[in-house]
Amino acid sequence: MRKKIIAGNWKMNKTIADAITLVDGLKVDLSGCVEVEVVVCPPFTALKSVGDKLTNTQIKLGCQNMSAEEDGAYTGEISHSMLKELFVKYVILGHSERREYYKETDCVVNKKVKKALEKNLRPIVCVGEKLAEREAGKTEAVVEAQVRGSLADITAEQFENVVVAYEPVWAIGTGKTATSEQAQEVHAFIRGIIRDMVGEKAANGLRIQYGGSMKASNAKELLAQPDIDGGLIGGAALEARSFIDIVKAAM
Repeated sequence: MRKKIIAGNWKMNKTIADAITLVDGLKVDLSGCVEVEVVVCPPFTALKSVGDKLTNTQIKLGCQNMSAEEDGAYTGEISHSMLKELFVKYVILGHSERREYYKETDCVVNKKVKKALEKNLRPIVCVGEKLAEREAGKTEAVVEAQVRGSLADITAEQFENVVVAYEPVWAIGTGKTATSEQAQEVHAFIRGIIRDMVGEKAANGLRIQYGGSMKASNAKELLAQPDIDGGLIGGAALEARSFIDIVKAAM
């Protein structure tokens, strides 16, 4: 039985003061939540403050990106050791915005995934197609290439610490959402790819999140699908009540 995982990606939002207010609101209902794994991913500047607020709660701390390098002359980058010092548990890698705006390739994402696993951080690895690709009937080809490239050479044992997030790019921040049937179809397809890569056991244990405009009003239907194991939440994670309602829909 796969435990549902709901992760909030705050993106480039929230000052430290705003972040503290938001996490204080989440703690009211979610501090003791054990039925669902809850993760919040604030911007780097707020990691320390949010992490301190999460002490003695069941809510996990995540971050939005990580360098594949150990340390050195990489201006603007953040290393695994800097994150672990702040008790970060999860790291979002290969988000569509990183792929689109910062030209991160599957090879780059794969290096980051390997580094995260090597250093006992749990990667949330994002894959998904653009609208033109879906309309051209290329969804499966695009998603398969991203899955195989981003997760190349990851062992079945390492997959126990991997989460995959399917995020149809055309549904991110647009208000559009894949139907539950469309989302389930791609989630099942992804699980099939993992089965081919590393076997039945790892595929059956892998948690696959949906990451395209999940909100309180559609979460329950999406999360009821057999291969949808949670959500990577963007806009709806920026307000405590909406995020809490999504978590409750996963219970």
